[in-house]
Amino acid sequence: MLSLAVLVNCAQKMGNQTGHHSFGTSTFFPNNQLAQKPVKGTIPSGFTRTNQRVQIQETFDKNSNGLPFPLTEAVLKRGRERFEINCAVCHGLTGDGNGRVPQRGFSRPPSFHEQRLRDAPLGHFYDVTSNGFGAMGSYSTQVESADRWAIAAYIRALQLSQNAAVADVPPEKLSSLEGEK
Repeated sequence: MLSLAVLVNCAQKMGNQTGHHSFGTSTFFPNNQLAQKPVKGTIPSGFTRTNQRVQIQETFDKNSNGLPFPLTEAVLKRGRERFEINCAVCHGLTGDGNGRVPQRGFSRPPSFHEQRLRDAPLGHFYDVTSNGFGAMGSYSTQVESADRWAIAAYIRALQLSQNAAVADVPPEKLSSLEGEK
């Protein structure tokens, strides 16, 4: 009974804290100001790590099958890096939808290797990354526009790598693959 009385008393004290105005004074901090400067390296809401304001009203064609810049090896490497940081936790490293998050009981995203997603235009992946879809939220404030396009290109590369046939290998490379058996 005594411990219950103590717990109730603690809860009441926590519930009845005094409020403060944002720009009021406080004896807790040495400068007597309640509002303190943000910690160095803090990213303001609506900005990216490069201090570029996020452009919410970005226009793009979600039915586009091309990138707004040339596809290079560097773009695919960047797409892979960003995919592994931001997407693989749910989508898995191969894009099969079996990442760590669904393995722990959360909803499983679709596999990028389903026929409907293999047929989807590149702009679809950019659109979903930008605006979210289903259980997935928007990543437009976490991932910059060029990186979202690089991720879309990398998803297409994953799709090709997981669904390739021997006939897709150029003839000059086929002999080197047969020698590796």
